[in-house]
Amino acid sequence: MKSEYISPEEEDEQSTDGSADAPEEDVPFSKDELFHLLQNERRRLVLEYLRDAEGSVRMRDVAEQVAAWEHETTVDQLTSAQRQRVYIPLYQSHLSKLDEAGIISYQKNRGVVEREPLADYVDQYLQVGEPTDEESAEPTASGGWDDYYLGATALCYLVFLGAIFELPFVSLLSGIGLSALILLLFTVLTAGRFVN
Repeated sequence: MKSEYISPEEEDEQSTDGSADAPEEDVPFSKDELFHLLQNERRRLVLEYLRDAEGSVRMRDVAEQVAAWEHETTVDQLTSAQRQRVYIPLYQSHLSKLDEAGIISYQKNRGVVEREPLADYVDQYLQVGEPTDEESAEPTASGGWDDYYLGATALCYLVFLGAIFELPFVSLLSGIGLSALILLLFTVLTAGRFVN
């Protein structure tokens, strides 16, 4: 019996994911090839559309929705030129590439597209769904950690200027004491950010 080596990263992915939609050895391409395949926005939009579709869909419907997303409008408000600019590249290139990779099934002669099980594996690289608890807990720029760091920086400048002008309290600190105070302030602030 042949034993397989599983790297710590793969082991972590399997244990945290809880599912084995498509084990690494069943994937017909490398991660580099997958990233190359997904670098095109139209292919990502096709996969997004198919994620919500039930069964097979008409290629025309896929192209219209992708065109609508690209032009930030609805399918009804698309012009024929906008539809055609998306339809032709999907028809000639993008859908065939996704089909060759095994992510979708594209029957060019019938104009039908369907999502394949391998697409579930690809979804993890598309950052689909709701943000994770860790992402949603990240403070926003306004009212978040940036404000604390700006406040700490302003306080440090005030203390530093106080030392230059030899104000009563600050003049008691030596250069090393002043440096230690500033370092302590930012250390506490940074530790507080990662504890929360």
